[in-house]
Amino acid sequence: MKLGMKLLCISNGHGEDAIALRILQALQQQPHPPEIVALPIVGEGHLYRQQGIPIWGAAEAVQAMPSGGFVYMDGRELLRDLRGGLLRLTLAQLKAVRQWRSVAQPGDLILAVGDIVPLLYAWWSGADYAFVGTAKSDYYLRDEQGWLPRHSWQERLESWSGSDYLPWERWLMGRPRSKAIFPRDSLTVAGLKRWKLPAFDLGNPMMDGLEATGQSWTGLRSPGTADLPQLSLLLLPGSRPPEAYNNWQILLQSVSALIAALGNRYQLLFLAAIAPQLERQPLQQALEAYGWRLAEAVSPNAADWQAADQQFEQYRGRLIITSAFNDCLHQADLALAMAGTATEQFVGLGKPVFSFAGAGPQLTPRFAEAQTRLLGASVTLTEPAQLASAVDLLLNDPDRLQLIQANGKQRMGSPGAAARIAACLRQLT
Repeated sequence: MKLGMKLLCISNGHGEDAIALRILQALQQQPHPPEIVALPIVGEGHLYRQQGIPIWGAAEAVQAMPSGGFVYMDGRELLRDLRGGLLRLTLAQLKAVRQWRSVAQPGDLILAVGDIVPLLYAWWSGADYAFVGTAKSDYYLRDEQGWLPRHSWQERLESWSGSDYLPWERWLMGRPRSKAIFPRDSLTVAGLKRWKLPAFDLGNPMMDGLEATGQSWTGLRSPGTADLPQLSLLLLPGSRPPEAYNNWQILLQSVSALIAALGNRYQLLFLAAIAPQLERQPLQQALEAYGWRLAEAVSPNAADWQAADQQFEQYRGRLIITSAFNDCLHQADLALAMAGTATEQFVGLGKPVFSFAGAGPQLTPRFAEAQTRLLGASVTLTEPAQLASAVDLLLNDPDRLQLIQANGKQRMGSPGAAARIAACLRQLT
């Protein structure tokens, strides 16, 4: 890596910002780190700002849109964003990218993280670029045994083109200024290499930074359950309000069904991993409506209350609301999920997920079905009324549990991808 190298990171979403940040931090730890700036296409770049990475461009190039980043999933969300100034924002961002190119030197680089949008921005800049593909995977279309059944015209088009990355996306990846492509899994890398694209199989940064901190709830038990085996279940309602609050209602229906069916055979411990941006009060009100009562009070101070664990109890069940996401990932036996990235990370640890479709804008029936293709045997798409029997079947099928463990690790990869990608970028420049 040359001295004084400049790097512009373009990402398009909260999850993409987090993935990009892991790579940027790995770059900063190397000798002679580059001069890094970021341009978040979606949102205001709070993650970058919190870690001291400057935001590139004028203030009008960074703005939160009403869709929260799901503009491409629903025509109504696109209309809301257009009314909110999407075209003006896009033009400001394209101008900012060209301004960065005007001060760049040979060997400087754009790192695009996400989907075709940051990739297109990087190509349009006129600078050299690398691409971390977080959104697409050939697992949506096939697995190691062959092609999956194809239903929609879009799936048939993708299968016909031979990859989840469509021909125009592969064209952008194959330009002379495209120096490296980092797909999310080995299957997709193998597919892209058929077109002689500069694809590297270095893993998925989504699996980095998930180390446990040591917080534990496994000793919590409800009265009269000392002789029962404990089953820990992770609840993932998603991170964006108001959708997450609607998802919470569906998850609580599922929890009630599990307690009714399995509460006499297992000590059920539910770990609700709640994103910091979600308010606790609507979650607690919903719990109370389902018969849960607060078992342990927390500080009345609002800031502490928002961060502290809360324990709720019900007949033969205990539920913890916490922000200790990593510890929940490691301690839970299985997950009830209505999330994107968090679901994939749990699967990557080799654990099973039961998912439910919601009203969107993220967790639509289409998204939920596609997630089962992406993650394969690790995810079972079900409904609250069918959950208990599905869980019971899984727990009594050790061969399937072993398959899920291997499948998750194969599809999501091993930790350390951010450092491997950073090292590769260093070799490129």
